[in-house]
Amino acid sequence: MDRPAFDPAELKIADRYRSAFGGNVPLFSYPVSIRENCDLLAKKRPMWESLGFSYDYILFAPRVNPDNVARAFIYDGTFVPGVTNKTGGLDMFGIEWEYVPTAGGSMVKPGDPFIEDACEIQEKVVWPDLDSWDWETSAKANETYLNSGRYNMCWLLNGWYERLISFMDFEGAAIALFDEDQKDYVKEFFEQLSEFYVRLLDRYLTYYPQIDGFYIHDDWGSQRDTFFSPDIAEEMIVPYMKTVTDFLHEKGKFAQLHSCGQLAKQVPNIIKAGWDSWCPQVVLDADDMYAKYGDKIILGFAPEGELTADSTDEQQREAARNFAERFCDPEKPTLLSAGGGQVYKDAFYEELYKQSRIRYAGGKQ
Repeated sequence: MDRPAFDPAELKIADRYRSAFGGNVPLFSYPVSIRENCDLLAKKRPMWESLGFSYDYILFAPRVNPDNVARAFIYDGTFVPGVTNKTGGLDMFGIEWEYVPTAGGSMVKPGDPFIEDACEIQEKVVWPDLDSWDWETSAKANETYLNSGRYNMCWLLNGWYERLISFMDFEGAAIALFDEDQKDYVKEFFEQLSEFYVRLLDRYLTYYPQIDGFYIHDDWGSQRDTFFSPDIAEEMIVPYMKTVTDFLHEKGKFAQLHSCGQLAKQVPNIIKAGWDSWCPQVVLDADDMYAKYGDKIILGFAPEGELTADSTDEQQREAARNFAERFCDPEKPTLLSAGGGQVYKDAFYEELYKQSRIRYAGGKQ
């Protein structure tokens, strides 16, 4: 699709939305639907800067998956604000998660790992029975939720390394990745896990055909550094991630990775694993990431630190213009990473929309 020139009439506010990530988002008179623009972004041809989870994406984490209940992360047609996501419980592998009110989420209580050594995985792990999940009831409960006209992004928590942590605690999982006596057991498990995830995602697509993409979690680092070397990631995780991203691409679905931390060293592995998109944390040098990898993967950025709730309209517009100048190259499109919505005002959203529309249209206005 050719990207038409920007028309100032597009700035007329057509509706508003209270974002789950904070703030009131104005919706403009777009030339195509939000969902169509997200599809165009997946093809690296967006008409304007996607707001991602700030608005454009519907967050979908259905109750039918025990992980979402255990992790206190249910977002679906059964969600009740202020009530849902207040408990922990058993995840799909029978691991118990404890809800922590101060954190607003759940964690496995450390100090008593399910598995002490990766050699125990085949003996102790009981694989989930997908046939026992009530898919039909869940599908009916989400018909309306998944037909909003926005881009339906289904979250899958506990990827590969995170799943291993849930079994072995952090230290045990980290050691198992490079311990010569455990590595082969981990590889065998990750291969089986990827095959299981393919079956799980295939069920999702069968019962929720409205899904446009998947947002899969696997944290690899802290704010200071990556948890393991790029060589370890390339050997131990990347091939198994690729099994899942290849499946999603065969199905025509968008594959976005959530992986926190100082991962500058790991970006080539994220690309090798086949991810379409990744949103770096602000601990990374955004301009450096964009210059090196913006043509290889869709990156998500936010003008963190530049705005506050007291910023003037002109400061909001200046931040939006700066963002567009830095990150809205039509040959290297990006998306706005959720996280600062509570400080963005109409002036920011209007200016970002205008400037990104002009830039992504090749300067036409």
